[in-house]
Amino acid sequence: MLQAPAGAGPRPGVDRLLVIAVAALLVIGTLAVWSATSGRDDLTGGDPTLYLKKQLMNIAIGTVLGVLVLATDYRWVRLLAPLVYVASVVGLALVLAIGTTINGSRSWLFVAGMSLQPAEFAKLAVIVAMALFVAERSENAWRRRVGPIDVIGMLAIAALPAALILLQPDLGTMLVLAATVAGVLTIAGASRRWLFGLAGAAVLAAVVAVQVGFLADYQVNRFLAFTDPTLDPRGAGYNTTQARIAIGNGGVFGQGLFQGSQTRSGFVPEQHTDFIFTVIGEELGLVGAGVVIALLAVLIWRALVIAVHAHDLFGRVTAAGIACWFGFQSFQNIGMCLGIMPVTGVPLPLVSSGGSSMFAGLMAVGLLLNIAHRSGQARVFGSEATRWTATPSGRGVLVRS
Repeated sequence: MLQAPAGAGPRPGVDRLLVIAVAALLVIGTLAVWSATSGRDDLTGGDPTLYLKKQLMNIAIGTVLGVLVLATDYRWVRLLAPLVYVASVVGLALVLAIGTTINGSRSWLFVAGMSLQPAEFAKLAVIVAMALFVAERSENAWRRRVGPIDVIGMLAIAALPAALILLQPDLGTMLVLAATVAGVLTIAGASRRWLFGLAGAAVLAAVVAVQVGFLADYQVNRFLAFTDPTLDPRGAGYNTTQARIAIGNGGVFGQGLFQGSQTRSGFVPEQHTDFIFTVIGEELGLVGAGVVIALLAVLIWRALVIAVHAHDLFGRVTAAGIACWFGFQSFQNIGMCLGIMPVTGVPLPLVSSGGSSMFAGLMAVGLLLNIAHRSGQARVFGSEATRWTATPSGRGVLVRS
């Protein structure tokens, strides 16, 4: 049976490094959001602390949700996974029926005075549902490898939310979801033939989408501006151009918090959400931007460590899927601010302003902590201590010591 080396992996209790990294990202993000909005009367209506209060409220609600996920018995996490998936699909369907269109995408629902973006929750729901599917099949059949039926089943789980997201259309979220699904398939053990075949199919689908006019003009123009920002510097290339100027202004140590010239002037569109990294780059400089990237790297590293030491296949695939989600979305967001990725409108996890993104991100962190806690815990029944260990199939079993 497979067992983690002594002294390695998560310990009983809370993964402190993960919590510290998340807390630091929340603090830096809150300050950056406040700086990006405090001088924007068009956004705040004259209240410079409006978005600060919103961000703090979002963090508070997200923290409660994350703690609830952490405190939920692990068996209930698995039992509730199908319900979470169904709820996310219903939310995506409601968006298409009664949702609100913002920036060309019909992605938001207004509930009790709060705007929600179901696509953010769908990322976590798809990860958990795919992990549950492959875990149930592998554990019941006691198999080592993931077969074609498993891959097709996992793809079918992801296909419905993906189709609904495309209909909004929300290309940025779709790219993140596609990368996350690819990561989950890889971790679950899909063969290279499947992975290369799916990659080829994705490229072909992208070419066909452009050729038949499936993408909106502004989406095509964003990709063209990515290849050459000077093509339309006042139109599609404006965001990228201004983002580069803002980050370049920061130098090594930045212009100082609340002192960024581009930020104070409001030249960068959507700077408190999709382009929050430009605030950090301009006001905290290369050092501050490097700290944020390092904190995100720690978050992803801890998620992967939790995945490696998880004592069942569901926990392993879920933790690794969350790492893929955070990793690709962070790369996409920072990359579009630096001009090395096209502008697709995705938030920086745990940093950008936005309730849905914050709620989903902190729930994912709570789930990571739940998996880590379960993997490191020891149970005592009478005088005999027991520990969880993993079989080659990934199924957790109790071993008496």
